[in-house]
Amino acid sequence: MTAEKPSPVTDFYQNHYELYFKRTVSIDPSSFLLPFVKALPQNVSILDIGCGSGRDLLWLKNQGFYVTGFDHSPDLVRLAARHSRCEVIAGDFETYDFSPFSYDAILASGSLVHIPHDRLAPVIQHIRKALEPGGIFYISLKQGKGTRTDAFGRIFYLWQERDLAEIFSRLNFRVLKTTNTKSVLNSKDPWLGFVLKSG
Repeated sequence: MTAEKPSPVTDFYQNHYELYFKRTVSIDPSSFLLPFVKALPQNVSILDIGCGSGRDLLWLKNQGFYVTGFDHSPDLVRLAARHSRCEVIAGDFETYDFSPFSYDAILASGSLVHIPHDRLAPVIQHIRKALEPGGIFYISLKQGKGTRTDAFGRIFYLWQERDLAEIFSRLNFRVLKTTNTKSVLNSKDPWLGFVLKSG
């Protein structure tokens, strides 16, 4: 029996981690993280799922929050920890045991864009095990219909606001804020952002 080959997504973040770090680390995240931060009390704990370069970790740390990163790529984990001076955990967020954790908030900024439509709800529910009851969950996803594949073979799953709202309602999340923004890297790339409160 042959071993399952890594997906193009896994290959990209493992083989091109330096490129990804350099492309994303210097972006100012305040434009899309401020709605999330405004929903939080001061000095709470945050788990950043798919923290990538550690850019958001450092920004949130500088706002006075206690932040921990989480990423699948061991090399990005290393770079993010060095950049942010925060703890960063290596793991697969679809299988990692989050149940021992208890964070006041979870950030999933662009980190679930490669999750197929039919798996998004179970993945959110799995990650949610790390969230305190009544905690805040931020998620951003690309807006559109169907899927799009980039030059590196990464598949991006696109979403409509009403479909996400239905998923959040089914998972007993209350939508506190919805944003519709353009990507900093590609102005033609629309994003949907949601600040959610866990029921």
